[in-house]
Amino acid sequence: LQISEPNEFDIMLVIPVARLQLDESDDTGAYYYLTFKRNPKEKYLLKYLDEDGKLSAFKMLQALRAIIKQEVKNIKNVEVTVKRKRAGSPAITLQIKNPPAEISVDIILTLEVQQSWPPSTRDGLKIEQWLGRKVRGDFRNKSLYLVAKQNKKEKVLRGNTWRLSFSHIEKAMLNNHGSSKTCCESDGPKCCRKGCLKLLKYLLEQLKMKYTKELEKICSYHVKTAFFHSCVMWPKDTDWHLGDLDYCFQKYLGYFLDCLQKSHLPHFFIPQYNLLSLEDKASSDFLSREINYQLNNRFPIFQG
Repeated sequence: LQISEPNEFDIMLVIPVARLQLDESDDTGAYYYLTFKRNPKEKYLLKYLDEDGKLSAFKMLQALRAIIKQEVKNIKNVEVTVKRKRAGSPAITLQIKNPPAEISVDIILTLEVQQSWPPSTRDGLKIEQWLGRKVRGDFRNKSLYLVAKQNKKEKVLRGNTWRLSFSHIEKAMLNNHGSSKTCCESDGPKCCRKGCLKLLKYLLEQLKMKYTKELEKICSYHVKTAFFHSCVMWPKDTDWHLGDLDYCFQKYLGYFLDCLQKSHLPHFFIPQYNLLSLEDKASSDFLSREINYQLNNRFPIFQG
């Protein structure tokens, strides 16, 4: 869903793990400490345990970074560099210089665990009215993904927390986004859901370029989460007629503005986790003002 230039790519490097014990590291329900249950099959991962026996995201990222740096030296025909580590970022970023454009690739260390989702997800993914109860059940039977992501709320930043990731489910919802199975298929009726998401992503992208500092706390995941909530609030394909793009966009934008004003945007899969916490209120208010300005002036930012 990259809009302007497709120059940023995410690659999940998935490591399958049979079973893990998940212990919440705070009250969000999104961040966990991981420990192995008895005699894990994955003996090679034991060297990444910290002194408390927790699987250290920091140690694993460090090792992966070293491997990638080594491998990059062997690439001859393209200039590839590993970007400097960004504090708290779960990604290892490769900068690939190649005319006509430079691209960056984020490699995200991900564990795939074949076990049921933790209790914090129980009341999330409210898609029954939109995609149906069966689809929800199918999604919840899929593996659990955990990405190496530092939890800023940790008292001592040891870098051994992991965050739940639902990107595989989000991708599936975007690909099959209609309440009818044929929505947006080659011979089926077309809707404007993806069009709305792209517009708001583009709007945020442009504003972030212009006001990088003020909007550093806001990211495209906020826009995507608000989009999924909107799909649930307006579940029918007729709510998103292709011809009603501007009306639908304003409806979705209205909901997003409401979230910004209240500083409340629940994570789509973990409802207790608020993505717009009060400490980021300045960013939310700033974005709210900017979007209202765009809205009242017929979106000058789209005129380019």
